[in-house]
Amino acid sequence: MVIQKKEKTSLTSRQAKEKKEPKEKKVKEDKFEIKIEEMTEKGVHLGHKISKLHPKMADFVVGIRNTVHIIDLKKTATCLKKALNFISELSEKGEKMLLVGTKPPLRDLVEETARDCNLPYVSCRWLGGTFSNFKVISKRAKYYNDLKKEKTEGGFDKFSKKERQQKEKELKELEKKFEGIKDLQELPKAVFICDVKTDKLALKEAVMKGVKVIAIVDTNVDPSLVDYPIPANDDAISSVKYILEKVKEVIKKSKIQNPNAK
Repeated sequence: MVIQKKEKTSLTSRQAKEKKEPKEKKVKEDKFEIKIEEMTEKGVHLGHKISKLHPKMADFVVGIRNTVHIIDLKKTATCLKKALNFISELSEKGEKMLLVGTKPPLRDLVEETARDCNLPYVSCRWLGGTFSNFKVISKRAKYYNDLKKEKTEGGFDKFSKKERQQKEKELKELEKKFEGIKDLQELPKAVFICDVKTDKLALKEAVMKGVKVIAIVDTNVDPSLVDYPIPANDDAISSVKYILEKVKEVIKKSKIQNPNAK
């Protein structure tokens, strides 16, 4: 009889814990202020033309306006809160997240957000092997850092005019490729992709290496490929900026609460 009672107590305790955890998670997610009206103003709800709908995005669509699918912003808010909660946890632990956005209109926004949050970033072109062949990429990044240091310390002065020009040209090209990841010493724990279609190689390599993926998913992409999909317009700068501003708020708040985080 005693043994049966212990088993029952253990089971009850476990069940209570399982019921409690989702509530605690919901409380965490509720700390993020996401307003439907604000998202509507920023055009977050505007998807692609109905002919481009990915079947797996159908659940995130609430209607059609002028042949364009309208994203259900209530679901966007729920997904965004989950993503922000994950980013907050990463930041509190001092874990790295790589920000990726190589679509030309988004480059300045991506770089600005990355600098403000002290995040590594890729804004020009995703280099094949950035994740899948990280050791080689790291060596090239180190070479870029060394070359940059050499110039800063006046090391280029010893070269002829022609040689200096060649060095300057090489440095400029390396800057486009490696400036955002020059301090990345190991694979990040997560990658945030602003446009899954444009940066599909980044998504592929992240999945291959087990790096968690947070991404804005428009109505023309498969959300099941992403760990934390955020259904939203990935073409309008105002939409992407709204989401990145939320990311910035979360990271800055996490760093204030945990100043010892990297």
